[in-house]
Amino acid sequence: MEKIKAEKFFRQQKRYRLFYILLIAFLYFISAHGVGFQSGTAFSAIPKSFTWLFSNFIPTNDSLAYLSIIVSRLIQTILMAVTATTSGAVIALIAAVIGSREIGLNRFTKVMARGMASFFRNVPIVVWAMILLLSFKQNEFTGYLAITFTTFGYLTRSFMETIDEVSGSVIEAMMASGASYLQIIWQGVLPMCLNQLLSWLLFLIENNIRDATLVGILTGTGIGFLFDFYYKRFQYDVVGMVTLTVIIAVIVLETTSNTVRRMIR
Repeated sequence: MEKIKAEKFFRQQKRYRLFYILLIAFLYFISAHGVGFQSGTAFSAIPKSFTWLFSNFIPTNDSLAYLSIIVSRLIQTILMAVTATTSGAVIALIAAVIGSREIGLNRFTKVMARGMASFFRNVPIVVWAMILLLSFKQNEFTGYLAITFTTFGYLTRSFMETIDEVSGSVIEAMMASGASYLQIIWQGVLPMCLNQLLSWLLFLIENNIRDATLVGILTGTGIGFLFDFYYKRFQYDVVGMVTLTVIIAVIVLETTSNTVRRMIR
């Protein structure tokens, strides 16, 4: 009897997997047809595209002359991303504390904090940059605000979940000992969550450095500006140098960030 039930279960699971595969394939073909995407033509052009890419975007000896300005702009972009991420994280921590299910001030602050986090998180950083361009024009402050807003939305939700996961028993113990609300936060909850909060912060710094490059194309600042400038001048070897420099910097920062996150866990 058990063997029959097991066989029936596995047959059912196999039918489910087949159904999902067919559903995904159906959605793909319907979507491709709707936008006029020709799969065969597109995939056949990939080898030629990569051949053109590697023949034009390889840095040359001439592009080395631009390395100093590229590195300077890259450092500017990294510093801006770190500053914006840190600012967003501070605001997000405040919102996460007052919006937490466990230690939130009241129902109004909980709903307000979660609503604001959802709003800022679901607006893409490119949209924020384009909206802010209308008010602040092309400058570093526009990119700073765009990154700060998206960081606030993402980290508020992440900080809330972290606080709610680890703070339950701590709150009960400190309340039983007569601790005040601020003592519960500063001496109980935050020390317990500190490693996880720092891990989220490092992850967002790493992610925002990549996003800052894209934002710089729109705001005319940092390494993104150089990429856009030389690309429009058809200096593809310099564009390749810019891209290579960004890739190396991101890999180094990602490796450093991962090492630090492993150490603080």
